Formats: sequence, C-alpha cells, structure tokens
Amino acid sequence: MLTLQMIRIMDRLWKEAGYDFRMTPYRCISVEHCVGLIEVVLNADTIANIQKNKGNAAIAAFKKGSLLAWIRDHNPQESDLNRAIEEFTLSCAGYCVATYILGVADRHNDNIMVKKNGQLFHIDFGHILGKFKEKFGIRRERVPFVLTHDFVYVITHGEQSSKKSEYFRRFQRYCEEAFIIIRRRGSFFISLFAMMLSSGIPEISSVNDLQYLRETLVLDKSEEEARGHFNTKFMEALKNSWKTSFNWCAHSLAKDNRMNDRQK
Repeated sequence: MLTLQMIRIMDRLWKEAGYDFRMTPYRCISVEHCVGLIEVVLNADTIANIQKNKGNAAIAAFKKGSLLAWIRDHNPQESDLNRAIEEFTLSCAGYCVATYILGVADRHNDNIMVKKNGQLFHIDFGHILGKFKEKFGIRRERVPFVLTHDFVYVITHGEQSSKKSEYFRRFQRYCEEAFIIIRRRGSFFISLFAMMLSSGIPEISSVNDLQYLRETLVLDKSEEEARGHFNTKFMEALKNSWKTSFNWCAHSLAKDNRMNDRQK
C-alpha cells in the first residue's frame, strides 16, 4: 500500500510538471494481518508469460523481440502499434525512475506486467528501500533498475542500433526529467517515509533506512551533478541488463521445476 501510494504521488507530481508517464498504481487495501484486497488489472500479462508464449521462457530472457511481437499481436494496425509503443516508452520511463528511487527489489519477470495497449507496470512491492534479496549470500539483483534489451527493442521500434536511435535518446530524456522532478521534492518524500517509522513495516524500522532515499536522490549534489549521477546509473542499468536476463532465466527455470514437482 505504501509503495503504491508513493507511486501515485509521483504520478501526480509528474503530471503537474507536464509529463504523463502512464502509470498504473492499482488499488490495494489491507484489511488485517496478511489479509487484503488487490485490484485486478485487466488485459495484461506478466513478462514471464509473454516470453513463454513466444518460446522457452528461460531462453527468451536472453533474446529481444518477444515483447515487441506480443504487443504487435494485440496492435496489428501500424497506428495502433505506434500508439502502444509510445505507451510502453512512457510507462517504462516512469517505472524505471520510481523503482530506482524507492529501491524496489525482487524485480523478476513475474513481477513486471504489460497491458495489451502497451503500458508496462510493476507489481509485488514486498521489498523496498534497497532491501535486495540474496541467494547463497549473493545479491540476485545487480542493476539500479530494470532496463533489458527486450525493453529497449520495443522503445526503439525494433531498431538494431538502439543507442543511436532518436527514440532511445527521447526515452533517456524522459527518465532524466522524471528523476529530477521527484528529486526537487526529495525532502517531502523522506518526510512521508519518516512518518511510517512506527508502522511496523520491516523495511522502515529505523531512521537509517531513510538513508537509502537520500543516496538515490543525491540531495547533497547540485541539480546538474544529480543529472550526471542519474545518467551514470541509467547507462549502468543498460550495460548490465544481461544480469537481469540471467536472474530472469534462473527464476523461470526454478518456477518450471516447482510446477513439474507439483504435477508429479
């Protein structure tokens, strides 16, 4: 609930600044301990299912093209496809920045979904403020945020030289502006989280947990320095996207093994 509310606030700030990043802060309400209601987002599927429908999910994690093909299946007309790619581009920018600032972890391919109209959105916010999951003492997620080559392939309309694409440069500018807009209200966001210190949420148990927000928002730097810092993180996410693909492959294999065990 807390993470979705923060995303909702970010969405409002972006819209006030003239940017609509097509966010999907679906509704969620807690009724009692471990009991609640979550809104169903219709006409959407997980990245994992999309990859599986377009071939082997484990192998598809390393390939680009399955996501664009799925979007094209649901938007066969060129005008509809271009509109869907724009929806994907804007929403991907918004969620890249939101998940980076909030330190949302456990970003495997079953926790990211896409609507048939192209809108991307994240689900399952059980790990925030940089509380990344580990396996055998090794941190599973090694990127600032999820930006796979499959995502970039959609954003660039299937162009091969993605970094030289004007579509890609425009997406990067969207991300940079989205980050700066939220950074300008950094103290406000830290105050909102500070009010939750007594809520019992494990990720916000002490004042030290708020340090993650101060670090991601780089409030000790000038705005120009902050732009440079974010762009460094952006290129790091892109360069190391293979680590995300490896994590997704491992998740898909483990998921298939669990399903096979249940069938036996």
